[in-house]
Amino acid sequence: MSADPQHFGNSDAAKAQAHPDEESSDPARAAAAGKRPAKGGSKLLKAGAVTAAATFLSRILGMVRDMVIASVLGASAASDVFFFANRIPNFFRRLFAEGAFSQAFVPVMTKTKEAGGSDELKELISRSAGTLGTVVLVITVLCMLLSPVLTAAFGWGWFQEYLQGGEHAEKFPQATLLLRITFPYLLFITLTALSSAVLNVFGRFGIPAVTPCILNLTLIAAVYLCADRFADPNVVLAYGMVAGGVLQLLFQLPFIFKLKLLVWPRWGWHHPGVTRIRELMLPAILGVSASQLNLFINTLLATFLSTGAISYLYYSDRLLEFPIGIFAVAISTVILPALARVKHQEDDEAYRRTLDWGVRLVLLLGIPSMCGMIALREPILRVIFMRGAFSPEHVQLSAASLLASVSGLCAIMLVRVLVQGFAARQDTRTPVRCSLCAIAANIILNLILIAPLGYIGLALSTALAAYVNSGLLLYFLKRDGIYRPSKDTISFTLKALLGGAAMAAALRFMCPDFEAWVDMSTLHSVLELILWVGAGALIYFALLLGLGVRMSTFRR
Repeated sequence: MSADPQHFGNSDAAKAQAHPDEESSDPARAAAAGKRPAKGGSKLLKAGAVTAAATFLSRILGMVRDMVIASVLGASAASDVFFFANRIPNFFRRLFAEGAFSQAFVPVMTKTKEAGGSDELKELISRSAGTLGTVVLVITVLCMLLSPVLTAAFGWGWFQEYLQGGEHAEKFPQATLLLRITFPYLLFITLTALSSAVLNVFGRFGIPAVTPCILNLTLIAAVYLCADRFADPNVVLAYGMVAGGVLQLLFQLPFIFKLKLLVWPRWGWHHPGVTRIRELMLPAILGVSASQLNLFINTLLATFLSTGAISYLYYSDRLLEFPIGIFAVAISTVILPALARVKHQEDDEAYRRTLDWGVRLVLLLGIPSMCGMIALREPILRVIFMRGAFSPEHVQLSAASLLASVSGLCAIMLVRVLVQGFAARQDTRTPVRCSLCAIAANIILNLILIAPLGYIGLALSTALAAYVNSGLLLYFLKRDGIYRPSKDTISFTLKALLGGAAMAAALRFMCPDFEAWVDMSTLHSVLELILWVGAGALIYFALLLGLGVRMSTFRR
């Protein structure tokens, strides 16, 4: 959903902000600048552990949130409309907040913090908050006024139904109403992104990482406390989303105040720091726009399909975000400062070994995640979502989408790591070019696969486009002499694929059929799923040991 916990509060973007040219109190940055951190790597590891724990908590609460929403909306016209109305403001959020703004604001603020005094720092924060807040406020108001136009642009299939008085004509006015309600969320989450960036520059990583939990708790509370009292639970959820945005901002303000940096926002378009931020934001926005275009295209095409298509894609995508958020983000977060450090030392061999280590580790965790979800897709969806309005039929339809989308899980996780190989070298153009090529591939595959496969074709095209992206990143890394997978990594990958395939076949063969899962009680199904997940892990790692894989494979 657009209100994805993995995106809110910018936890993922914040974790990627270890710029190699920034000299600050962060030991990662100090190491990247050739300095010796005061406490070695322990402080960095502690910060990473805190951030990972907060992210894990956010994922768990996000899963609970999705379970609650699925029990109320199921996979229906109402759920399609709600997920649609959440995606649009979050599309703009990713342009103006999170990655683009953070990548521009953090280095400017860090330089001001190191070189200037307290007054200069407060002035930069004040002018940045005032300028960014004003621009986003204007965009928010315009989008609320033009919500029918935005709904038609992002949901052309629904707009056509509305004009023709079709069977699902009501989706267009409902989506327009919800979009008008949810758009103020953009303003509050943008200001939350700014607060998160300030906290991260001062080494307060835990607060931004835990902030997304507030949105999840707010939406859960909205369903349990208010949904039954209104004819349309979508309206309650839409207002809950805005309330969650307000609460996230209010949660961070006391910590900004504690740093003595809580200032009144002021306009400052021509302020030198704001001007520099604007200059840095433009290429970042282009990069983020490229990566978000796939979401726009899939949403647009899904509005031409039958009711439930957007929901099936959403529920399957949510399951993918769990291993991506926990494993891929954690590994990429750890590897960036290490790459920046050896790049500064001009140790090309150490650079290749470090990146090779990241690739092996992400495949070690990504391959069994992919194969396990392929084998247990119906049980997983049954345990997490099948209650209330979410029927067994919805489970099977979502499982088809999950089968297609999870086939690209390893490629998506690899992209997270490979991109860091360019980021540590301050090369942002190459990953953007690769992303644009992947988008082109996604569009072509969508047009080819949507007719025979429907929403499954949309999921499959996104998965295949991820392999295009990761393949291009590997090609350019090799072409530029930066990195090529070692023989040990290639050998390990083949063994891991063999072990993962054998694990999936064993689970598929031994696991109870879907009808048996449907007949189980909730507690029974949860315990049964835990048993089979544990059995799968044992099979996978036992096979790796039998194939000669040892822990030394993952030592840097």
